[in-house]
Amino acid sequence: MTDIKGLCEPGFAAVEAAFAASLGKDDVGASVAVCVDGEPVVDLWGGYADADRSVAWERDTLTAVNSTTKNMTALCALVLADRGRIDLSAPVAAYWPEFAAAGKERVLVRHVLSHTAGLPDLSGPTAVEDLYDWRGVTAGLAAQSPEWEPGTAAGYHGLTFGYLIGEIVRRVTGRRLGDFFAEEIAGPLGADFHIGLAARDDRRVAPLLPPPAQTDDYTAEAPSGPDGTRREYDGVAVRVRDVNSVAWRRAQIPAVNGFGNARSVALVQSVLANRGSAGGVRLLSPQGCEPAWQEVFRGEDRVLRAPMSWTVGFARFGNAFGWGGWGGSLVASDPEARMTVAYVMNQMIDRERQEDDRGMEMIMAAYSGLR
Repeated sequence: MTDIKGLCEPGFAAVEAAFAASLGKDDVGASVAVCVDGEPVVDLWGGYADADRSVAWERDTLTAVNSTTKNMTALCALVLADRGRIDLSAPVAAYWPEFAAAGKERVLVRHVLSHTAGLPDLSGPTAVEDLYDWRGVTAGLAAQSPEWEPGTAAGYHGLTFGYLIGEIVRRVTGRRLGDFFAEEIAGPLGADFHIGLAARDDRRVAPLLPPPAQTDDYTAEAPSGPDGTRREYDGVAVRVRDVNSVAWRRAQIPAVNGFGNARSVALVQSVLANRGSAGGVRLLSPQGCEPAWQEVFRGEDRVLRAPMSWTVGFARFGNAFGWGGWGGSLVASDPEARMTVAYVMNQMIDRERQEDDRGMEMIMAAYSGLR
């Protein structure tokens, strides 16, 4: 039986049971955390940081959480909006004048945050290395035409989300989004989450492990639709080997290249579930949190090929909001329960071939703890 370490308050024993079951079945190494009222009630980790199961997953182990990073990027925008530095209803071009080109003068900040801006794809980059050129990518986005009238439809902005929000943040603050996050959010909270990882932290990284029967060339793809077809995409194909590279760690790709563990993910996102504060640190006013759960779009997502409810920065599922990452990481916050649940792992699962309910089972177990 895999050794599980950490904290679990007695009322949340079902979370530990779900975590143990996952480690005994699909997971190699993982962590799960639950915060209620901005304080930890579950903080567990276990398993191994490597495929050979020779290196233990430790308290401070980090791994790539892929699109779970989007939750952090959205929070940066909400913090700036709460401070009056960004108006969510203003045109993006108010902060980034070049962006008004090619019919984008009516694209609003909230459109970008809700995946309704009409810019789901990067038209220029063709290789992963191109993603490391911030100015080149953002200049290309400024020149692109939207695929639909902004605000009228949604299509998951898988990579563009981070560049669009990140460039707004850079224009407003003079700082890269990863630096703003580190100084204004992670630092005050004491959260061990990074968008752009320093070399000193490499020793703590558990590489992502491709799904069973796949190799390090396993590639992130848009999901297939009900008829089995996929949306055409000629852009960058990101592989597991890319996400595990040193170059990926050093870059800032704020939609997808965050590194953390469940503790840090839950702590940061619990700020929104707890009306703007966590661990005694206030980052937003209670009103500043509300866009995170206020629906902006409901309908069929053109990229995900599924019905979605998008808020300002997050997906909404019933009373909860949040988002997950390629391979299985996940975070969900419930402002009514003032609870946040996060799950982070190194063993990826291909949802096209195998159902992945690991994170969802832990979320449901956390709700049983509330009852």
